[in-house]
Amino acid sequence: MKVDGTLGGLADAVARAGSAESAGYDGIWAGEVNQDPFLPLTLAAQTTSRVELGTSITVALARSPMSLAYTASDLHRFSGGRLRLGLGSQVRAHITRRFSMPWGRPAPQMREFVLAMRAIWSCWADGTPLRFEGEYYRHTLMPPAFVSPPHPFGPPPVFLAGVGDAMTQVAGEVADGFLCHWFTSPRWIREHTIPALERGRQLTGRTLDGFEILAGGFVATGTDQEITEGVQRMRSQIAFYGSTPAYRPLMELHGWGDLGTELTVLSKQNRWVEMAGLIDDDVVDAFGLVTTPEELPRRLAERLGGLVTRVAFTPPASFGPERVRETLDAIRAVTPYSPTPGPVPTAAAEPESEPEAAHEAAVRR
Repeated sequence: MKVDGTLGGLADAVARAGSAESAGYDGIWAGEVNQDPFLPLTLAAQTTSRVELGTSITVALARSPMSLAYTASDLHRFSGGRLRLGLGSQVRAHITRRFSMPWGRPAPQMREFVLAMRAIWSCWADGTPLRFEGEYYRHTLMPPAFVSPPHPFGPPPVFLAGVGDAMTQVAGEVADGFLCHWFTSPRWIREHTIPALERGRQLTGRTLDGFEILAGGFVATGTDQEITEGVQRMRSQIAFYGSTPAYRPLMELHGWGDLGTELTVLSKQNRWVEMAGLIDDDVVDAFGLVTTPEELPRRLAERLGGLVTRVAFTPPASFGPERVRETLDAIRAVTPYSPTPGPVPTAAAEPESEPEAAHEAAVRR
């Protein structure tokens, strides 16, 4: 199982990327919240040689498939084939009111976005005429002067972020990997995420072999004080996401639908402190991991082993470089357990907006 870290902003991108590679991380990911994720990744590419570089996420529907195809191709070439292009849909209000871009049905639109990018990359790589015409995107012009310079690395692997069954199925169909939202649980991954990905793969005659799934989630570890503070922060984070109607299916799966409804009411009254107080230890245990540093590798394996191919881990401040290296090695060394397959639900209708994956980077802090 690969272990990934996060990359901050431009100011410390070089230092953090170098430290992550030295520590032995397999990948580092930059999010799009209040910055463009490609700029720190470009600096990281220049100062590293091995670690994979990913966006988690970049807001696809705020861009054109053509503009993102150029950016991704450039960074993939510059990094020596190390880019992992993570895409998310964001929510309708942000796409239409912050980015002033059109909004359709998020899952079908994202499917078409990825297929349009792949058509563009294919045109550049092998000269296939660019004749992509869909419901949301139309690309039919590519004069030779505008073809991206060739490189030997092929198109970057595409990861999609999602929660709902429809978007997850699209990821299985058109992507190379999937980014689990921070607000998820092993049970949701087992009973919803993996079956939906399998349905998507089956549409194109493939299995999940070679398909990557990244999960992280809320983790509280380190010193006693760091664990205490981490749990308090976790209660607030879970309350925030649990109050969002788009995440209600996760709460309902665990029998906490009424709690989700109550959190929604309190959130509209800005009663955030009270909301965190409603998140008891059982809810924390379902959506997060509280553990000592010594038990962390085993607990991560029990939680996510056999479900995902890579896990995100941000060490607490008390971990020095050597402790980080030892922890990463220990996580990889633990044998994953084999989960008991859950029921395979049919695809559910996608909500109006796919939950806001772009908030993940902010939550990790």
